[in-house]
Amino acid sequence: MNLEETMSVLESYGSEQSKKILSRHGAKEPFFGVKVGDLKRILKKTGKDHELALQLYDTGNSDAMYLAGLMADEKRLTKTVLRKWVRKAYWYMLSQYIVAQLTAETKHGWSLGLEWIDSKKENIASAGWSTLSNIISITPDESLDLKQIEALICRIENTIHDGMNREKYAMSGFIICVGSYIIDLHDNAIKAAKRIGEIDVKTATPGCTAPEILVDIEKVKAKDRLGKKRKRARC
Repeated sequence: MNLEETMSVLESYGSEQSKKILSRHGAKEPFFGVKVGDLKRILKKTGKDHELALQLYDTGNSDAMYLAGLMADEKRLTKTVLRKWVRKAYWYMLSQYIVAQLTAETKHGWSLGLEWIDSKKENIASAGWSTLSNIISITPDESLDLKQIEALICRIENTIHDGMNREKYAMSGFIICVGSYIIDLHDNAIKAAKRIGEIDVKTATPGCTAPEILVDIEKVKAKDRLGKKRKRARC
């Protein structure tokens, strides 16, 4: 499918109810209100199409931008494009999820994650922490720099309570990923979580809560999933 055809299909999957929900969480016009499950149905029709993905992202339509992240070829993405994408990822479903997940699957993931966590912009900083978290979830421990990850845990301990809202959310997710996916640093993550304590994160919808680090790691342990890596970051 070309760009015009894909946008038409996207529009056909949109709904006003989904638009209302997504807008409460941060989505802004233009967008159609397409559920992620339906984006995956479209992806089955298009397959991986890198050139189309670049065009979709440039539309500025949130649904198209998310689909672009699912569709892009991680082997062809450059740092220049990924930096452009993270700057345009104005709300967390783009920045903290699909752009971070995609970046984690590229050869640039770790260096960009470290670069982005130093940003003063909330969407970029949160994307950085989420990128690093996703890399931890898919990379064998022997290929990770555990000393550097320990240092990042210490950084979070010292800065999380003064962080930006979604940044704090993503930092919490990083500790959860370390505690869940890296056996040798499981205890480090638990001790850090206890020292960090409760985190004040504001959410868009009543009933939604910030990650509870100890609770979430314990859930993984209860399922006997500690240390078991995912096959890919994008989902």
